[in-house]
Amino acid sequence: MDMDRGTPPAQPQQAVTGRIPLAVVVVDGAGLVSHWSTGARRLFGPAREEAVGCPATDLMPVSGALADDAAYTAYESYEGLGPGLDDSLNGLTAYPAAGRASLSEPGRAPLDVLWWAYPLVGPGPERLLVLAADAAQLEREHADESGQGEDGTERIAPGFALHTEFSGAEELAGGLPEILPSMSVGESGRIVAQVLELGYPVLEFSRHDRVPVTPDWGVPRRAERGARRRATAAAGERPVIAPPEEDLDLEYAAVRERLEFLNEVSGRIGSSLDLSRTILEVSAAVVPRFTDVAGTYLREQVIAGEGFPDGPPDATTMWYRVAVEHVDAPGRWDDVVPVGESMPFPVQTPFFQCMTTGDPVLVPRISEEMGTAIASQFEKRDIRPLINGRSMLVVPLKARNVVLGFMILLRHPGRALFNDMDRVTGAELAARAGLVLDNARMYTHQETVAETLQDSMLPKIAPRMAGCDTATRYLPGTLLGRVGGDWFDSIKLPGSRTALVVGDVMGHGLNSAAMMGQLRTAVQTMAALDLPPEQLLRNLDDLAQRLGEHYLATCLYAVYDPIRSELLMANAGHIPPVVVRAADGHSDLLDLPTGAPIGVGGVPFESVRIPVEPGDRLIMCTDGLVEVRGEDIGVGLAALCESAAHPAASMDDACDTIIRALAASSWKEGRGGRKDDVALLMARLNGIPEQDVAVWQLARDPREAGRARRLVRGQLAVWGVEEVTDQVELLVGEIVTNAVRHARRRPVELRLVRTDVLLCEVEDDSHTLPALTSAGPDDERGRGLAVVSALAREWGTSRTGDGKMVWFEVPLPYQGRGGRMRRASRAPGRA
Repeated sequence: MDMDRGTPPAQPQQAVTGRIPLAVVVVDGAGLVSHWSTGARRLFGPAREEAVGCPATDLMPVSGALADDAAYTAYESYEGLGPGLDDSLNGLTAYPAAGRASLSEPGRAPLDVLWWAYPLVGPGPERLLVLAADAAQLEREHADESGQGEDGTERIAPGFALHTEFSGAEELAGGLPEILPSMSVGESGRIVAQVLELGYPVLEFSRHDRVPVTPDWGVPRRAERGARRRATAAAGERPVIAPPEEDLDLEYAAVRERLEFLNEVSGRIGSSLDLSRTILEVSAAVVPRFTDVAGTYLREQVIAGEGFPDGPPDATTMWYRVAVEHVDAPGRWDDVVPVGESMPFPVQTPFFQCMTTGDPVLVPRISEEMGTAIASQFEKRDIRPLINGRSMLVVPLKARNVVLGFMILLRHPGRALFNDMDRVTGAELAARAGLVLDNARMYTHQETVAETLQDSMLPKIAPRMAGCDTATRYLPGTLLGRVGGDWFDSIKLPGSRTALVVGDVMGHGLNSAAMMGQLRTAVQTMAALDLPPEQLLRNLDDLAQRLGEHYLATCLYAVYDPIRSELLMANAGHIPPVVVRAADGHSDLLDLPTGAPIGVGGVPFESVRIPVEPGDRLIMCTDGLVEVRGEDIGVGLAALCESAAHPAASMDDACDTIIRALAASSWKEGRGGRKDDVALLMARLNGIPEQDVAVWQLARDPREAGRARRLVRGQLAVWGVEEVTDQVELLVGEIVTNAVRHARRRPVELRLVRTDVLLCEVEDDSHTLPALTSAGPDDERGRGLAVVSALAREWGTSRTGDGKMVWFEVPLPYQGRGGRMRRASRAPGRA
């Protein structure tokens, strides 16, 4: 490996270069040698055939650092050089290490070795890369090149530098197989990627010493180095005087490396706006290069996706542990500090100091007293073995001068203590991470607001209506946000009928969602007037034109009459619905007059009456499910018909089948998946048998109220639901009395419908709707609807084509037709 290092301009000297053999050893997870280079044979002795498969510690019997050699006193005095090579070989470290050690083996002269050890992570069995060189040979090479002897003023130390003889990762990956002949290019590329991430080791020598700069950044400050020199002189030892340029070189290298580390971290975090993923990226970015353990805590508002936290935190603020990243044994931290736990932090802790001041807090080493104080917050879990003796740095995660959370960073006792430079690096790291987290928080908050808005605008449809079952699905567009203008609805109508609606406002975003809310409300209001479908769409078109010229939407409106077993439908520019026939399972697109979209104006709408049979299914959806740009919509409609015909165990399963089939078809044809919102409404048209419906005509005579009660009593006995006779008689008497009093010309119609509940409808030709009033003690009228409201589960009034209808529902003691007994609870009615 080549070495080349120029000298500082302030003291021009001849640069020294050299080349020495390099031993390369790869160790697997079991501690056995899996690669043994020619350089390793020359340095350590055993041949490749003898070495491969043997324990690495037996082949490289390396003792500790050369503390007895005065020439290396200054080098040895530096802190934070990390563990010895034997620790790396035994798998005791999870971060790179470098050092200088003595090779002692019986029958051989002591050998001075420079070494580097890199842990490897990946799918292969390799777990450690060891590089080693003969320091004596390097010094001889150095002396030959420089013309100076080995007098102690020229010293060699292993280091980590930011450059190598290879200019980049690709060249290095291609050059590594030259010294690792048995390694493939793919394997070498994976190893090189890990080595480069942490700083690739080089052997370099010059007239100015280089000491380890990474991965522990154990570079002392000038004041610390001066103090050590003074202490060395006071002890009577020979001080080693380093030139002023050495301080500049060391500090420049350390600062440069930290800046590159921060740039790397900035590139690794914030790859998405997903808050959970961002949290994991921030934690993983600092372990193991900067710290051995990283715990991340965030405020409740940040986790919940709410707005910006109000006010500074205090001793009652709950902090949620959202991530714990470490290099310890798997599971060691999980039971003691599980992710997801929330807790406050007392005033006297360094965590509280960090969160309230917004500044990093450095604890060089956690004492037993501090460890006990911290452990007291974890109730019965003893955290002291995990934290005592470790160096700790607490850094705030801030955005716009507000603390969103903080990170607790811990280093193992064998690693360099956190120092002031680490405090500055940690603060800068936390500042960048805080901005990324705040962006993710704001995105999560906006997403939550959008979802809440969309959910509030979509109705909560009951799965069972009179004579039909319904199921719905809404899927927001994957690339266009979570708010759109698609909607569906089901509305209860007089005569046991149900209105089924699907609409699609053109466009996306909040404007479309707001317009959708207006149109949906208008449809519900006009449906309550029992308007025919074509008239309802006509009125909706007029409303859209009054609201603005940009109000354009498509709408499909259907009225299902379960007693007559028919659909009455009108279309305003929407894609046609699909009917799946229960008789043979065949599916068809219904041929409806298309009509113009809502908001165009001047185009008539037409209703079509379609007969159906009990068990038929009606599928209505928006074009986002079937339409793809650049393709004929007929392809999507054909796929819709095919998937709708598949048998399913339930309505929900049938909806899921359609969604999956259309999504799979989109990807299969290379269309890139769904890009638009999807609203899907499916109704199973069960119908109501004739024997479950009873109808009577009543004259406009007050005495008809008594007759109505007798008719109801007899019919309930036929149906076998005598338990509700008294209640229903009372309610029917009140409503019929009011109807015959206000009817004009036509007879009053009384109808009972038995489904899962008992529905009673009374219709007359008066257009005046009754209102619930508060009757005084002396009033003779006004109490009838109060009785209905108190005893009925649900009741209401609505206008019909030539009058009005008052209806109420009461629960039945039997559910369904199978004789399954279920005592129904009585719920208060609604106006």
